[in-house]
Amino acid sequence: MQYGDLSAGALGSLLIVRKWLFDIDNRSAQETGYLFEPIIAGAVGGVPVSATSSPIKRDGTGRGRQVDCLRENQAYEIKIRVTIAASGQGRWKEELAFPADCEASGYTPVLVVFDGIDNPKLSELSNAFLKHGGQVHVGEDAWTHLESEAGPTMGIFVDKYIRSPLDDLLAQTPTDLPSVTLLIQPDIINIHIGTEELQVDRIGLVPPIDFQMPNDVDTSLP
Repeated sequence: MQYGDLSAGALGSLLIVRKWLFDIDNRSAQETGYLFEPIIAGAVGGVPVSATSSPIKRDGTGRGRQVDCLRENQAYEIKIRVTIAASGQGRWKEELAFPADCEASGYTPVLVVFDGIDNPKLSELSNAFLKHGGQVHVGEDAWTHLESEAGPTMGIFVDKYIRSPLDDLLAQTPTDLPSVTLLIQPDIINIHIGTEELQVDRIGLVPPIDFQMPNDVDTSLP
């Protein structure tokens, strides 16, 4: 669609930068989930469960569903926030079907969302959990619930190492974004955000890994 607005070389370079930023954003989101969800699950006395070993089945009898935290008869869905711009329509249907699958499998669905800013998508998801006998904890109530379930010692851990950084990030993200520029060189990327700078070394930063696709990756594919 932008062909002709720039030279072919410049447009091709822009597409590479866009893809690079998308890869970083997507992988960062995955790593954030992989970091926070097991910590929260362990803090409240539960465990994250993969799709292959999950007792939560589609429609109660089908394939298993990945669960952020399974605690006794409660199946937690843990989110930093639910934005008005939900992911693909198929993936959103999966989100809405989760509480129904929990109920059909004999479990109570529990939705935990740390950002309490209301929007139609959050309301829709909350209503789906409540409709199927679930619980919904949003904003301050989400933190209160987790800290009460975690107990005094782990509650301090959750507050210091999870709540404080997330609250600080959500509270200080500006409405009017500062200027952002990227200087990309063969081995270094300099990202200028307002008056601050982040330097990323592109050589030898990440060791080779045997990357495994998530167990529920098939739910997001056509």
